[in-house]
Formats: sequence, structure tokens, C-alpha cells
Amino acid sequence: MALYTYKAADKSGKVYERIVEAKSRLDLYGIIRQEGGTVVSVKETSRFMPSVSFNNLFGTIKTQEKINFAKNLGLMMEAGLPLVRSLSVMGKQTRNLALKKLLSELEEDVRAGKTLSESLGKRPKVFSTLFVSMVKAGEESGKVSQALSMVASQMEKSHSLAKKVRGAMIYPVIIISIMIILAVLLLMFMVPTLTATFEGIGAKLPLSTRVTIYLSSFLVEHTLLVISLFILVAMSAILFAKSRVGRRLADTVFLQLPIIGEMIREFESARTARTLSSLLSSGVEIVVAMDVTTDVAQNHFYKQALARAKGAVEKGEPMSAIFMEYGTLYPPFVGEMVLVGEETGRIADMLAGVATYYENEVEQKTKNLSTIIEPALMVIIGAGVGMFALSMLAPTYSLVDYI
Repeated sequence: MALYTYKAADKSGKVYERIVEAKSRLDLYGIIRQEGGTVVSVKETSRFMPSVSFNNLFGTIKTQEKINFAKNLGLMMEAGLPLVRSLSVMGKQTRNLALKKLLSELEEDVRAGKTLSESLGKRPKVFSTLFVSMVKAGEESGKVSQALSMVASQMEKSHSLAKKVRGAMIYPVIIISIMIILAVLLLMFMVPTLTATFEGIGAKLPLSTRVTIYLSSFLVEHTLLVISLFILVAMSAILFAKSRVGRRLADTVFLQLPIIGEMIREFESARTARTLSSLLSSGVEIVVAMDVTTDVAQNHFYKQALARAKGAVEKGEPMSAIFMEYGTLYPPFVGEMVLVGEETGRIADMLAGVATYYENEVEQKTKNLSTIIEPALMVIIGAGVGMFALSMLAPTYSLVDYI
């Protein structure tokens, strides 16, 4: 007996999904017919880990897979392959169970008469408003394949840029985390040994050594308390960071930082320009494009600026004036280029140029930041080692006086 997951339609046309045990697929078809259903799809399921549960619990669709989905679907449709067949082919090729299930659902929706954008729009956790809007614009203009290619290109550039910025930030975090772990290990295991030696001899210790010994004793004697406090503080910090007030505070602080603030401005400028350019090039109306771009923005202040820009455009005001008004968020170059685009009727092209310029700027700054961070971390590590040496190792040389 095998376990099968099947989807079937009842007499009213409503599709339902069930998991049943049957001797074979032929036997399963008989069971479905007895129920008065019409088979839509059948899959053999692992007895220990059903595909539905697996996908829900462990299946994830990464950004790169979404990019590949848009790119490959666009290429197949450009080659003349029907949408349903393209989705079916991609579903057979992928090894990601979550993506395979998603493609199967998209195929079923399209067969049922839904447009691709409608089907994508039903899954906001997977496909962004930007993705859905560009596909919808492609459907309205009869250029779905081109729209998908543009979506893939836009997502690829945005993902690549964000990945480089995260990479530059993760390195120092890893190094500092390792330093903290080593410091804790030294305080818990090495310092108590030296402390016993100092106490046995009755040596007079400097202030820095006494402070280090106190920290070590507190950590050893109250390990559970320290761990509990650390977990409590970490969880509180995470919850606060996810709250509206926390996000707004973080947005404010990061924008004020000397180097990081400038990188955020250029990164958000590139994101805004790239998103608007892609949407306008796909044929999306400017008001809708502004609305989608507002959703895409991560920083609270940029969301405010873009919402204000949308309102101005609805009133017939030029978009360039708003970018110039928010000079603390967008560099003057952005407003000037948008103004040129408005005067020449080539806003999408000008925005694409702005996006490329600031993407290159951010990429270069991440490289420069990595170059600056490495020696800075070496200085911090050296200072930490030096302080420990002065507080704990230096007094050992004075033990000669007590022998």
C-alpha cells in the first residue's frame, strides 16, 4: 500500500486536497470516482514525511530561486512555449519541494482561467507587490515575457547589492562575536587559575587586575544569572527592533552615522530609482509605480518621502520637486536627473542611469569599508589582548619579589 496526496474537484467545481492510502494509482482513481470527484493532480507521498507538511515546515523559496523563476519563465515564453507548459516544465526540473508545489499551484490556477498576475498576487509572502505589478503590466501590454525578464533583472541587481552590503557588515560582527566568546572563556577558565596563584602568595595587585578578577568571579559564581540576563536582553532587543518605535529609532540612528548613513542614502536612492525605472518601463502608471516603490522601501523616512511624492504626482506636481525637497534623504543628483527626465519625456531612462550610478557607488563603498574595517578590527583585537596582558599576565612577573 502506498500513500498518495491528490487534488480533485467536486461536482460544484471546488478543488479539495486529501492524503489517502491505496494499492496503486488506478485504485486511487477508483476511490476518487466513488466520491464523485474529478482528478486534478496526484502525487505519491512519503509515509514518514508527507510533501505538504514538508513544504510547509521546511520548504523555503530563496530570492535567487525567485530570480531564476522569473528569468527562465520569461525565456520559455519568449521562445513561444505556452504559459501552462512553461510552468509544468519548470515544476519537473526543480528539486526544491516548496517551489515544485508552488509551480504546481500556479499551473492549476492558470488552467482554471486565472491570469499569472492574479495567481502570483494570491501569494504575497512569496511574490512582492513589485513582482506582481510588473507582470500585470506585461499582461496588459501583451509583453509578459519581457516583463518577467525585467523583473528578474531588477531583482538580481537589488539582491546583489543588498548581499554585498550585508557581507561588509557581517564580517566585523563575526569577529567581535568571536572576541566576546574568547573573553568569556578566559574569564571562566584561565583567570580563576591565576587568581588562585595570586591569593596563595598574597601579592598586591593593580586595579585593572582586581577588576578582571571581580568580573571572572561574578561570571563563575552567577553563570545561570548571566546567561538568563543575556537571553532576556537579547530577546528584548529583538522585539524592540521589530516594533514600530524600534524600527523608527534604528532608521534615525543609522542615517546619522558618518559612513553608514551615506551608504544607506545611496542604497535607498539606487533602490528607489531601479524600482521606479523598472515599473515605468513595463508600462505601469506612475501613481501605481510610486505606490509599489513605497512598499519596497525599507527605511521609514524613505517611505514617508515616497508617499509624499505619490500624493504630489496625483495632484499633478512634478516628481522631481519632491526629490529635491527631501535633500537630506536623496542626493541632489537624483532630483536633477528626474527633472531632466520630465523635461525630455525619458523619466524611466534617467532613473535607470541614477540606479546604475548609485549601485556602483555603494559597491565601491562596501569594498572601501571592508578595507577600513580590517585594520580597525586588528587595533581593537590588539587593544583587548594588551589590556588582558597588562591586567593578568604582567603581575605574574612581579611574583619574583614574593619568592
